Amino acid sequence: MATDTYDQFREDMLGRANVADTPELVDFYHDLESQHAGALWTVANKIEPWEPESDSVPVLWEYDRLRDHVLRALKLVSPEQAGRRVVYLANPGRTDVTAAVGWLYTGLQVMGPGEVASSHRHSASALRFIMEGSGAFTNVDGHKMTLGRNDFVLTPNGTWHEHGVAEDGSVCIWQDGLDIPLMNALEANFYEVHPDLQQAVSFPIDDSTSTWGSPGLKPAGETWSKRYSPLLKYEWEPTYEALCRLEKVSDGSPYDGIHMDYVNPFTGGPPMSTMGASMQLLRPGEHTKAHREVGSFVYQCAKGHGHSIIGGKRFDWKEKDIFVVPSWMWHEHVNGSGSEDACLFSFHDLPTMRALGLYRVEGLAENDGYQPLAS
Repeated sequence: MATDTYDQFREDMLGRANVADTPELVDFYHDLESQHAGALWTVANKIEPWEPESDSVPVLWEYDRLRDHVLRALKLVSPEQAGRRVVYLANPGRTDVTAAVGWLYTGLQVMGPGEVASSHRHSASALRFIMEGSGAFTNVDGHKMTLGRNDFVLTPNGTWHEHGVAEDGSVCIWQDGLDIPLMNALEANFYEVHPDLQQAVSFPIDDSTSTWGSPGLKPAGETWSKRYSPLLKYEWEPTYEALCRLEKVSDGSPYDGIHMDYVNPFTGGPPMSTMGASMQLLRPGEHTKAHREVGSFVYQCAKGHGHSIIGGKRFDWKEKDIFVVPSWMWHEHVNGSGSEDACLFSFHDLPTMRALGLYRVEGLAENDGYQPLAS
């Protein structure tokens, strides 16, 4: 089929199929509806688009504006009342579900000194990224971990877990990330509260990091059979040091700068089966080229400041701000400083997309790889 003919065919097919609504066809459609059925050609391009069409829109949540509301929740409800004292982030394009982008959920959880949330488990995989405060901890299947700023923590699906803050700690806020919308879409979600409300600490504190957290090393003879990473806490300092070392010897990615994935140290794969996470460093003044991927992303600025252009719109971010990139949407990042680096943490659903054979990535060819800004 010639290119101009194909383009015209595609344009004609962007709506419903090219079938006129004759009285006979309208009667036919009504008869099908009465049988809880329908004619595929009336919805084909809606349910099978030419390319991914996300209902999600790019959004940026400024931490400075959210923080007071999160702290207000601290005074209004207790962990016992709320179950989880969280202010969730809602994408205005996804009024059908509670999601930040695509099938990913995120929110800001706050806890005060001496508070402990009840232990629970669920089908959804979860992660935490610590934003502020001291004394926070998580207990995952008996592995208790102390948490600091910019630490990345796993609470894999099916594991008993609870969170809290030590008596001598301060108010702590962290970002939760879960695939709750995906589990609900699959009609596969379970939630269960621990029969004792709290679980025992069965291992030495921070044993996961001590055992599995040494870069390039694993304990001789140690085995691991679970579907998630045995390293449950990825600390900020060694993560940032790894980015700085890579920066010295690599130009990095033209689309993501100095970009590193958090991995399962036993397999080298993603830390959990449905969600992955990354940290990227943008050098002073760096402006990455635009690309798009089949997969949804939730970003948080861990260091510095800058802006991203998402779908032709500019979003300015600084430390602790959160923003999202919907699936198959052009995006590029800019470090706004001429003297300091900037770091972006992200979590995403790429392990799901790859496992299903759906992942695709494409760089922008026009305009030297940069998007024109929408007016």
